[in-house]
Amino acid sequence: MNWKNLSIASLFSIVSLGAVAANAQENVTPHAYMYGDHLDIAKVTSVSETPSSGCGVVNARLAYLDSAGKSNVLDYLTAGQGCGQDN
Repeated sequence: MNWKNLSIASLFSIVSLGAVAANAQENVTPHAYMYGDHLDIAKVTSVSETPSSGCGVVNARLAYLDSAGKSNVLDYLTAGQGCGQDN
């Protein structure tokens, strides 16, 4: 086996593992944040919030990996980003 074939095989195996990790993340049950929760966040994988046209509190979701590499999803409330120049 030459280096070209070995590198191509390695690339496909890495891409396959990424797809498996993405599917595993979709099956994670979200946890609702409570004040005082101690979070073990090693790496944030995504942050999203409910679209809002004005100021106010909106729902947000944080997907992350803990120090053991396990996928977690956290639901929380945050201030909307649709405020523009409002005070």
